[in-house]
Amino acid sequence: MKKVLITGSLGQIGSELTTTLREKYGHDNIIATDIREIDSPVVTEGPFEILDVTNGKAIHDLAEKHNVDTIIHLAALLSAKAENNPQLAWNLNMNGLMNALEVARELNTKFFTPSSIGAFGPTTPKDQTPQDTIQRPTTMYGVNKVSGELLCDYYYHRFGVDTRGVRFPGLISNVTEPGGGTTDYAVEIYYEALKNKRYSSYIAEGTHMDMMYMPDAINAIIQLMEADPNQLKHRNAFNVTAMSAAPEHFEQAIQKHIPEFTMDYQVDPVRQAIAESWPNSIDASAATEEWGFKAEYDLEKMTEDMLDKLKAKLSIR
Repeated sequence: MKKVLITGSLGQIGSELTTTLREKYGHDNIIATDIREIDSPVVTEGPFEILDVTNGKAIHDLAEKHNVDTIIHLAALLSAKAENNPQLAWNLNMNGLMNALEVARELNTKFFTPSSIGAFGPTTPKDQTPQDTIQRPTTMYGVNKVSGELLCDYYYHRFGVDTRGVRFPGLISNVTEPGGGTTDYAVEIYYEALKNKRYSSYIAEGTHMDMMYMPDAINAIIQLMEADPNQLKHRNAFNVTAMSAAPEHFEQAIQKHIPEFTMDYQVDPVRQAIAESWPNSIDASAATEEWGFKAEYDLEKMTEDMLDKLKAKLSIR
């Protein structure tokens, strides 16, 4: 990667990935784009362009203008919001992806887009979900992700586009606030623990889902994109994970630092149904074997870092 175009750069992943890539490859070499512009280091500390990914010509023109060799496509509507507006989700998630892949084909760039554990469904094996297994999701977001995995495979096999991707679990960030995902409770809980010492979880007790701290997610993207292509058997949709946890596990981890913290449950049926259709834990051995993936943060280490970073962010002593 020498010159990188990032779509959806103001989102949860993009905000931190853009900053990290600029530090690594040079600020002028990472072109951030999003459909909106806000007061953010992503906008002010390097090249930034307004971009609607449903406009394929606009993507092509920007990629050509900046002479990019890599496209990282992050623009998407997340799981809970996609259920509320499935037509918008299909248009943004699928047509946007097709447009970005076409530009990668036309300009011969490397290409990354993330999939998700949402690509699995209720008939997928729940525990240690294999890399290659049945995928019959029951959500629009999941349908989009399975379709996207297959589309990236198609562009690699049919056109030789150097496509790469991972299936992210729930991502936990101390930089970007929740944006409509089913696993967002695992971010909200830290804010509420510090601000109010209590939290009402919309996901039920005992509901295990895979999670990952954002620094591990960012490292996974960079490591995969820098990997020797000859070592990649799967290329797209590698399972990656760092921890499998239920809401009460976050409660217990936080209580070690904030003993007075309490949690109750006000379950959201829509997001609970989505969560129950996903695996309890997944097998990331293919990513480890093919490009050396390894997470650094477990629940305890992540919790300590999240609380420290958010205390500073929220000016809490």
